Amino acid sequence: MEETRSRSAADEGADAAAPPPQSQPQPEQPEPEQPEPEQQQPPQPQRRRRPLWQEVPLLIGIAVVLALGIKTFFVQAFSIPSESMQNTLQVGDRVLVDKLTPWFGSKPERGEVVVFHDPGDWLSEQPEQSNAFARNAQKVLSTIGLMPSADEADLIKRVIAVGGDTVTCEAGSPLKVNGVPLHETYLFPGATPCDNDPVGTFTVPKDRIWVMGDHRNDSQDSRYHQIQNPGDGFVPVDDVIGRAFVVAWPIGHWATLPKPAAFTEQPPTAAGRPTAVGDAAPGLAALAGAVPLTLWQRRRRQRG
Repeated sequence: MEETRSRSAADEGADAAAPPPQSQPQPEQPEPEQPEPEQQQPPQPQRRRRPLWQEVPLLIGIAVVLALGIKTFFVQAFSIPSESMQNTLQVGDRVLVDKLTPWFGSKPERGEVVVFHDPGDWLSEQPEQSNAFARNAQKVLSTIGLMPSADEADLIKRVIAVGGDTVTCEAGSPLKVNGVPLHETYLFPGATPCDNDPVGTFTVPKDRIWVMGDHRNDSQDSRYHQIQNPGDGFVPVDDVIGRAFVVAWPIGHWATLPKPAAFTEQPPTAAGRPTAVGDAAPGLAALAGAVPLTLWQRRRRQRG
């Protein structure tokens, strides 16, 4: 019995001396991220609207700048001063002239109505406007293209022939270009093609055009000046401001100014003359504007 007790006591002592089992370390749990307090944006100051008396001059200034740009590079209005282009154009009509296509190499073409600078004393000297207010108003309106300038001597006629063409203008006969008679339905009623100023047969020099009014009996055009001084009837291409393409005012006279059928159904093309680029010029202008736009869009996609 005593031996048994001593063994039990020894066992208990051994159990007491044995170290307690070590617990496995628990993996550290990441602390949950504390949401950062929202940063409050400082209130944006509200932009003060300009008063009306400041906005109106600004808008007028922008309109004037745009008008100057349009007049200089794109379109300009011209007033019809005489009866020489009746019945296509009436006195007082306002036509819009395309000034853009010449920048892309376009040259005047047969049948077009063009505005050009006086090539050399075609116009008699105009008397100066006596009314000072009207004179100043015309200067302002001509600056933005709403009226013709009193200082500029410009004319408007129809292009009949271009450089290299042969023209025949004889009394009692239709006008011929490169041997092709023109059926000029656009002439003023009762007007004859060449009866009042016959000039025979001639060839238009290079970089020159031959122009005539639609009211042949009331137009001092290439015929008249060629008779007065041979060689003065030809207008330099560089003097052409642009092509009139629409009658814009008055509203009752609104009409486009396309080439007549006499120049489109059977075009009197001169032998060896290259094809004109006038009809392609608007496409070239559109292409010139599309290329930078495409490059800009591509650059934006690359950045994105």
